[in-house]
Amino acid sequence: MNIVLHQPEIPSNTGNIGRTCVATGSSLHLIEPLGFILSDKMLKRAGMDYWDQLTLCRYMNYKDFRDKHPGAKVWLATTKGEKSYTDVHYSPDDYIMFGREGGGIPEDILIANRDDCIRIPMGHGIRSLNLANSVAIVLFEALRQNGFPELDRQPETRDPGKQWVIQKDHN
Repeated sequence: MNIVLHQPEIPSNTGNIGRTCVATGSSLHLIEPLGFILSDKMLKRAGMDYWDQLTLCRYMNYKDFRDKHPGAKVWLATTKGEKSYTDVHYSPDDYIMFGREGGGIPEDILIANRDDCIRIPMGHGIRSLNLANSVAIVLFEALRQNGFPELDRQPETRDPGKQWVIQKDHN
């Protein structure tokens, strides 16, 4: 899967999203201008020591992104979408775009791609969710639909050679 951030503003959100991309085998695509520099310590802190494992692509603007990925399926996550993110089918090579924290994806892009707009249902009066949380919600639905390709579906073991599983209390 491919996660696209259109002009992200907050380095810690982008760092967290980068870490999620590494954990899921997804690529991160950043459309400039960015609200920070890629060497920002908050970006690196949120991405922990995974940032060097990230598949990262940068683009000068939205046109540059589209020119480099002609014909790509791009879903646009927006509070203005008519379809829920769970009501569409994701393919493994799809791109899921999210807008900047302060304003989302520009309206002209949304209008030109109305049929590809998706949203996360939320309670009345809530403007939006945190960007990193929104990416994780939609990305894991896309991965679930594709059978979590390439992901380890076994429980973590803390002691090599000794498996443990959380057991139900029978009291």
